[in-house]
Amino acid sequence: MTTQRTSGRRKQALAAAAVVAGLLTTAACGGGKDDGGKNGAAGFNAANNKVAQASLVKKGGELKFASTQDADSWDTTRGYYGFMWDFSRYYSRQLLTYKTQPGATGAELTPDLATDMGQVADGGKTYTFHLRDGITWEDGKPITSKDIKYGIERAWAQDVLSGGPVYLKDVLDPDGAYKGPYKDTSADHLGLKAIDTPDDKTIVFHLPKPNSDFLQMVALTSASPVRQDKDTKSQYGLHPFSSGPYKFQSYSPGKSLVLVRNTNWKASSDPVRKAYPDKISIKFFTNANDMDQRLLAGDYDLDLAQTGMSPQGRTTALKSHKANLDNPVSGYVRYAVFPQSVKPFDNVHCRKAVIYGADHVSLQTARGGPIAGGDIGTNMLPPSVPGAEGQKYDPYEIAGANKSGNAAKAKEELKACGKPNGFSTTIAVRNNKPVEVATAESLQASLKKVGINAQIDQYDGSQTAGIIGSPSNVKKKGYGIIIMGWGPDFPSVQGYGMPLWDSSYILQSGNNNYALIKDKSIDKLFDDFVTTLDEAKKTQISTEINHKVSEGAYYLPFTFEKFINWRSSRLANVYTTNSYNGMYDFVNLGLKSSK
Repeated sequence: MTTQRTSGRRKQALAAAAVVAGLLTTAACGGGKDDGGKNGAAGFNAANNKVAQASLVKKGGELKFASTQDADSWDTTRGYYGFMWDFSRYYSRQLLTYKTQPGATGAELTPDLATDMGQVADGGKTYTFHLRDGITWEDGKPITSKDIKYGIERAWAQDVLSGGPVYLKDVLDPDGAYKGPYKDTSADHLGLKAIDTPDDKTIVFHLPKPNSDFLQMVALTSASPVRQDKDTKSQYGLHPFSSGPYKFQSYSPGKSLVLVRNTNWKASSDPVRKAYPDKISIKFFTNANDMDQRLLAGDYDLDLAQTGMSPQGRTTALKSHKANLDNPVSGYVRYAVFPQSVKPFDNVHCRKAVIYGADHVSLQTARGGPIAGGDIGTNMLPPSVPGAEGQKYDPYEIAGANKSGNAAKAKEELKACGKPNGFSTTIAVRNNKPVEVATAESLQASLKKVGINAQIDQYDGSQTAGIIGSPSNVKKKGYGIIIMGWGPDFPSVQGYGMPLWDSSYILQSGNNNYALIKDKSIDKLFDDFVTTLDEAKKTQISTEINHKVSEGAYYLPFTFEKFINWRSSRLANVYTTNSYNGMYDFVNLGLKSSK
């Protein structure tokens, strides 16, 4: 998941970090009040990978979201924040989407606009889909295959519609021959040769070479249909034209958004969406503590961003409203990464010295403890990705014998890399992420004990792509350790790890392969993965890639991240899902019946 999708995270207060971590440790052991649902709440973790209050859901009412963060864009082509992808299913549909089920099942694909999962031919290079009957736009006109093609073509117009994922663009047109619909000289502006629309209810994709995650890509929000006569280009995010059960009534950026029922949507055409509420609203706040107080008071139902309550809010919630909380594992891994261009991190033993020298319990505490921070991370593949092994794969015993650091092993590795007396380096950390600064300070303190002197450079977090995303700048600044985090765009090692570990993804700006990994064996495994259609084999390859990355000691994982998320006592049919990295699945949330 690109850093854009993580930039919706609320700022956390450093001063409360240690206190909150202690409280959360207590809560993990059973502390905190859980009234068993007497206040109308379902109970602690009642919606974590299972459905809470499904039998109580009613039709009608207003579902109220609160957030300190507006979307990067509500345009289906441009949106990249995780909560935008989740929320956009209210007003956009795709050929395929994710199942409305909790946990791992929710990450499985199911037909949406398409009648089935498609027909695959030509060794995985041709995909044909047929559209359902009765699918309509908000004005009642039918959604056609040409609308889907046009919506996908918009991803090529990066000069006008920058910001969204470009998987389909890269897979369908790897040479960049097509220039996008706004520069398309064909009369219908549907000149992308890789997609055919032989009739209004058939769409055919022609891939130059197979990609085993192609179905995941056509399920992305960026594959939503867009009707040409309603395309306002760069302004489209202010009022997208609906293909789903709800439509935009009003939107004031950074202040509020209101959706109301799309009366031309037909439930019979949509096997996914139940459309329980009559109205769905978002109120945007400027202060996380203010927002959490309003959530606790029952004025709003849940936090749109789904990245955990503020330290102050969760302290109160764990003490007095524990039955309204869920503690899901997110799809994110938080970590330090070692650019090989900065000496002495071109030496694997110097990298291992940092891994062994770090106090992993202290790092976990800096991130909020075992509940708000997450389990100690032992490798680089998040639990939601097939092939992940969680803490079972712990090659450096990070969660075991070495969880508080191992000075002896660290000094052995320093000797092996020719730095027996240690060395100096710089830790780069975003200045708008206080929890990351706290993590950097924890790492700095533990490394000093083994002779590694690290200064901390807090850079402008809004300029990530040009600062740590520039390999030349990283080398110039001497950033030997970079604090970062990542989550999958879709649940596969391609949707998570390829931008981080494949050498072809090393860029001069906007780079995410910070370690500058150029390992032919890893590249070959990715090549094998994208051409393998057998799911069991894909899972095996995913595990192998993770092992290769771990053996290279390119990363020091901190946590398999967890959140403390709020759900109001009014909510029904609520559950977390792996498809959105442990968030609640918004699309079929409803309000409780008073009966």
